[in-house]
Amino acid sequence: MNEEFKQFRRKQIAELADWHEGFDMTGVSVSDADKANGSPRALDKIARNPANHADKWLVAAQYFADNFEPLE
Repeated sequence: MNEEFKQFRRKQIAELADWHEGFDMTGVSVSDADKANGSPRALDKIARNPANHADKWLVAAQYFADNFEPLE
């Protein structure tokens, strides 16, 4: 099987919260790769779907730094 990946730009506003010790991770998806890298950890973010707040996932700190900026 040969999957072809294409580049896309997001056209929505992201909702993210800072992860911290004690953050309720109930229902938050964390990829195996992020778990293997020690997440959740300081500077990681928790994203949620603006249309469905129950849909949450971890965004690793480096991915966040590389791909997001504050909305002014």
